[in-house]
Amino acid sequence: MSFSIQVNGEAFDAEPRAGQCLRTYLRERGWFGVKKGCDAGDCGACTVQVDGEPVHSCLYPALRAGGRAVTTVEGLAKDGELHPMQQQFLDAQGFQCGFCTAGMLMTTSAAAFDEEKRADLPRALKGNLCRCTGYRAIEDAVRGVQHTERPCAGQAVGRSLGAPAGPQVVTGTARYTFDVEVEGLLHMKLLRSPHPHARIVAIDTSAALRVPGVVAVLTHEDAPDKLYSSARHEHPTEDPDDTRVLDDVVRFVGQRVAAVVAESEGAAEEGCRRIVVEYEELPYVLDPEEAMAPGAPVIHPKGPESRIARAGDNVCGEAHGETGDVEQGFAEADVVYQETFRTQRVQHASLETHGCVVSFEAAGEGGGAEGTGEERIVVRSSTQVPFLTRRALCDLYDLPMEKVRVVAGRVGGGFGGKQEMLTEDIAVLAALRLHRPVQLEFTRAEQFYGATTRHPFTITVKLGARRDGTLTALQFRVVANTGAYGNHGPAVMFHSVGESMGVYRAPHKKVDAYSVYTNGVPAGAFRGYGLGQVTFAVESAMDELARQLEIDPLALREKNIIGPGEHMEGPLGEEEDLHIASYGLDQCLGVVRTALENDTSAELAPEGWLVGQGFAMSAIACGPPGGHIADATVQLLEDGSYDIAVGTAEFGNGTTTVHKQITAGALGTTVDRIAIRQSDTDLVKHDTGAFGSAGTVVAGKAVMKAANALAERILSFTAEYARTPRSQLRLTAEAVECDGRIVPLKEVFEAARAAGVEVSADGHFGGSPRSIAFNSQWFRIAVDPDSGEMRILRSVHGADAGKVINPLQCRGQVEGGVAQALGATLFEQVLLDDRGEVTTAAFRRYRLPAFADVPRTEVHFSDTSDAIGPLGAKSMSESPFNPVPPAFANALRDATGIRFTEAPFLRDKVWQALDEHRRRAGRDR
Repeated sequence: MSFSIQVNGEAFDAEPRAGQCLRTYLRERGWFGVKKGCDAGDCGACTVQVDGEPVHSCLYPALRAGGRAVTTVEGLAKDGELHPMQQQFLDAQGFQCGFCTAGMLMTTSAAAFDEEKRADLPRALKGNLCRCTGYRAIEDAVRGVQHTERPCAGQAVGRSLGAPAGPQVVTGTARYTFDVEVEGLLHMKLLRSPHPHARIVAIDTSAALRVPGVVAVLTHEDAPDKLYSSARHEHPTEDPDDTRVLDDVVRFVGQRVAAVVAESEGAAEEGCRRIVVEYEELPYVLDPEEAMAPGAPVIHPKGPESRIARAGDNVCGEAHGETGDVEQGFAEADVVYQETFRTQRVQHASLETHGCVVSFEAAGEGGGAEGTGEERIVVRSSTQVPFLTRRALCDLYDLPMEKVRVVAGRVGGGFGGKQEMLTEDIAVLAALRLHRPVQLEFTRAEQFYGATTRHPFTITVKLGARRDGTLTALQFRVVANTGAYGNHGPAVMFHSVGESMGVYRAPHKKVDAYSVYTNGVPAGAFRGYGLGQVTFAVESAMDELARQLEIDPLALREKNIIGPGEHMEGPLGEEEDLHIASYGLDQCLGVVRTALENDTSAELAPEGWLVGQGFAMSAIACGPPGGHIADATVQLLEDGSYDIAVGTAEFGNGTTTVHKQITAGALGTTVDRIAIRQSDTDLVKHDTGAFGSAGTVVAGKAVMKAANALAERILSFTAEYARTPRSQLRLTAEAVECDGRIVPLKEVFEAARAAGVEVSADGHFGGSPRSIAFNSQWFRIAVDPDSGEMRILRSVHGADAGKVINPLQCRGQVEGGVAQALGATLFEQVLLDDRGEVTTAAFRRYRLPAFADVPRTEVHFSDTSDAIGPLGAKSMSESPFNPVPPAFANALRDATGIRFTEAPFLRDKVWQALDEHRRRAGRDR
């Protein structure tokens, strides 16, 4: 048969493979703007236009496109001019990581996207998901609202400048992990365990090896006999060493058993189906309380070298401490409130799944050390931690650092999930064995059962207070379910009981916390890092305590919160490097008070619906404890522009923009005269990684130090060169002004080179000391008593981010955090069956917030300037999430009179609780 297709005006006649979808057909021909997000038509990242109509190309047969004109995002711009919708997305910065943006653009730029669709965006955009923005920025882009400002020399800080990669994002030319062509690439697929706990007795790979195209099958016999953690921290000892690349014991349904490497994905998948595994099934346990009970099956019978707290009791980590005497504190209280709260597993759901491409290059080829004629391995990965991943790979395979290069392209979302090594270890094993490039890309289903989740928590809170509202005692018992492996388990547990308790004063405090192994999918790092789970419990309990005391919940907080200059003290001891270096919590609570005073949103509730309001607050450290290292270099280039080299990966966190703004301010230039190299272990110095709210406050401080040092170096050299007193010099965008004389920066560079003077400077920051950021969230909601439907009538957020370097971008972080938290509050949950198998391994079974689900949140920043952060800035990437679930829970309590203690607050559960409440009321009468 004859086949022809036009893609962006270019003709192709290669016939698609049998059953091939249009998405893979287009990507194989270099149209990388077409993204893979789900392969099920659920997320819209793959949207293209066929004869002008938007379609999900992952469901659209390539054969059906024969004789038609296909347009991808790369084809929207005409004659060098952006399509109007592309320009609108730039002007509003309608993206963060940008992985969904191509699909959004192809939907909204279609001719059929008329005024009627613009008037009903919740319906018009129901087929396009975004995990980052909270949708406000996308709505503004579609409606043509401009937010970005133009750069101005030396005045970058505090301005809403657009992301440097914006033009690449909206044209589809930004390169994410798999947007590369590698000659001779092999594909890996993983065979995964069907059992929650079993010993592998034998593996027969012979039939798999006979599949045409299969090159190798790897089992535990091929893997190094070393234990490590998939979690990545600057200090590896923070996590227990309990993991092998491939193990002869599997501990959860979905654990990898074998890896098949083949010339195509199809052959690799067929190879997995042909492997025969003989298992000896072992007892398993899914409940953490049962796992700690005597007689429970031991999941990790390992010795002290693994740093497991109590392996025989399945306790991965634990913490116990008391200040004062809580029993005395409760005896002194007039009112005591105690309740147990539960939170669920939540998936990160970044639209770009985990994966990597491993290849080889001549040593020195990437721009690092001079070549020696030897080859080294290159790992292109969707990771938040390229340097820590390189270190882990070198340790695992006994490789010198110079033999491994790790590169993170633009990363399509992370949220903590990519602070993990889940694909690089096994892909490197195959590449080293075969000496050929290997790619491993998770499917959306694998992202659910083969990656990590948010830790499920059970928190028992006990609070005591005097009649005037003064807290006398706080007591927590926390059990965190870390799943089958302890990656991040102890660290999340410790963090969860830190600022959540330390933000309140009380003379008597006690904590008993446990991170417990079970035979379920492993948990890991997730936005908030345990703090959100315990904040949900504490802030819900404070609301109930206020009701018992008949005190305004806001006034109760104001009476008991720590103040400026105080230290956060808890029963686990004071973190000496943690300071309130700027205080905006009072302003965050003031935002709530103002919202209450001026609110008329109750009038928006349908007749007969129950209406309520509630708020919550939270505090979080700016950066993780124990050190978080960033090194940066800023240099003057030959043409008079500048270059930043910094290791932080960009995944919508906006660090690229912030680092350029900091540098522009220090050097008196504009951001468009600054290039940036990042997240490539060959091109930049060490960076712990983009996690723990460290991109601005740690890497940003290293960049600031480097930029300030370079400014001084340029001025000092020019003073000597121009024979002008240093005090009379001023650095401008393109020159140094010397008391009326202009010395172009190009001339400065040439003169410095001739004199043998380096016009570059380094900056370093070790992540300590650390400051505290604060947040508050307030909701007005309405609840239909006949169906349990809930509507958010108004959403207001107070954020203490210190000096806000980029207001537009920072507001986007807050809005995205609120949206993600609302998903976890209202419907997101990873469900397991009675054998621990994930039953929600697709977006259509795991509901993500869509456009229609997310309100426009009013964001108000506190007017503070931090004494520690760069230029007074504090972090604001994780913290907006934390007060959202309890604020909604408190509003729901106010509306219904029922305290919901288990997230998510599903509509049917709300209706059932209301129905039971009505029945009880009827019986009482």
